Amino acid sequence: LRSRTSRTTTPLSARSADATTLDTVMAGDALRLPDPSLVVLVGPSASGKSTWAEQYFVRAQIVSSDHLRAVVGSGEDDLSASADAFALLERIVAIRLAKRLTTVVDTLGFDAERRAQWLDLARRSGVHAVLVVFDTSPRECKDRNAGRAKRVPARVLDHQLRTYAELRPNLKDEGFAEVLEAVAVRVVARQFVPSTPRAQPGEPSAGADSSAPTRLTFGLHIPQFTFPGGPSATATHLRGIAAAAENAGFTALYVMDHFRQIPQVGRAWEDMLECFTTLTWLAAATERVGVGALVAAINHRTIPLLGKTIATLDVLSGGRAMCGLGLGWFTAEQRALGLDLPPSGERYELLEDALRFLPLLWGAGAPAFDGHHLHVREALCYPRPLQARIPIMVGGNGERRTLPLVARYGDACNLFGQPDDVAHKVRVLASMCTDAGRARGAVAVTHLSTVLVVRAAEGGARPPRARGVEINTGTVGDHQIRFDALHASGVTHAIVSLADLTSAEGGIAAIERFRPLIDAFAFAPA
Repeated sequence: LRSRTSRTTTPLSARSADATTLDTVMAGDALRLPDPSLVVLVGPSASGKSTWAEQYFVRAQIVSSDHLRAVVGSGEDDLSASADAFALLERIVAIRLAKRLTTVVDTLGFDAERRAQWLDLARRSGVHAVLVVFDTSPRECKDRNAGRAKRVPARVLDHQLRTYAELRPNLKDEGFAEVLEAVAVRVVARQFVPSTPRAQPGEPSAGADSSAPTRLTFGLHIPQFTFPGGPSATATHLRGIAAAAENAGFTALYVMDHFRQIPQVGRAWEDMLECFTTLTWLAAATERVGVGALVAAINHRTIPLLGKTIATLDVLSGGRAMCGLGLGWFTAEQRALGLDLPPSGERYELLEDALRFLPLLWGAGAPAFDGHHLHVREALCYPRPLQARIPIMVGGNGERRTLPLVARYGDACNLFGQPDDVAHKVRVLASMCTDAGRARGAVAVTHLSTVLVVRAAEGGARPPRARGVEINTGTVGDHQIRFDALHASGVTHAIVSLADLTSAEGGIAAIERFRPLIDAFAFAPA
């Protein structure tokens, strides 16, 4: 919503891929595989398959015929147990793929019928499937085999090497998403695997007005206030977080409009500050960032009172207020405080009233207003906001009621979900803007998600969830891929809730871990 042009940096490179192949963009030194993936190893004995699998996957993900021989026989070299071991292997692979679990099949991989069967199981379960080939030279395989305590007979290894040489050229035609050499890999959540090209500096995002180059800015959402030291330390923590966020390059700070903590984030009795008092404190601790509610419920206050509050915030912040509006939804909160939560139809009508009324209140004069539910004799507000127009953001994805209101009256929308979902919403919104007589890029597209930045060694394949909220957990490189995709889908302002903002380590440390992402996208329009 607010722009910054202080730094120019070169974004990390990325190569796009089509829908049927795995993008081979490297994450540091590792190739990203989406979770879940089926990884079928193909190579002769002593080519390095088991060593590679154990280096890049946890033991529970590896289904090895050798290990299963030891389970159903006298040891890994008990060939008499092979039939039982492979029967067990097939069952385990089928169960894991049905549960959409990343699975590495560690066998010779020479059986075309088995490869086809595993590929079919993966496709039925929507699991990404790749072959990993081990093109170790025959000489090296023989040298490694000779150094083993339990060696494969030379004639057997020679036969394996000939078989591999014959099947290797045809593996690319079997229908796997990719045939990979045995490089370093990491299994990451699907949103961290590149699938779309990066928007280059000055290049408009999908759904944006092509006449106005866009870039990606970041806002910081603060949904929790359970800081170390308790309430007596809250003001100090917030002041430090606000200053650190501004210094790191965040362009806006947001808090929720709730009177008690929401169940998706925490428990009802956890600390929750009043929205606009908190925003005023954040504004006082900063100089440049925008401040706003994400989002203010239209039934928590009268609309004129809400408008007056935001106008005051704009004056006291030096023209940095933003107006986020939403329907309100938390029935338990409303009932506990004796507040009414009208039916959704009435709330949509009241939201439309607010979208029409607030610009009048903040404008010149004192016009009358008659809406669905709001009737005002004099829309009088002095001092008026310092901004000529306080930007109004509407929260929600709904295509039937919410996005049409955004298209007619809003300055920004706030979406959520993964890039493909967002791209669809942006296309719908662009069409609605056209129908409303507005430019396709008239509405800024913002996106909210929860983020945790970790080192590569800490990043798990499956992002954890906090009370139902998905935490996008990954390295800086992982997150850059995800924000690339969101930017390409039409998002110009990414709002993040840092999952470790209230940790014992402190919010400033969490902001510094995120800072390289802001730097990576801080290019000025061409």
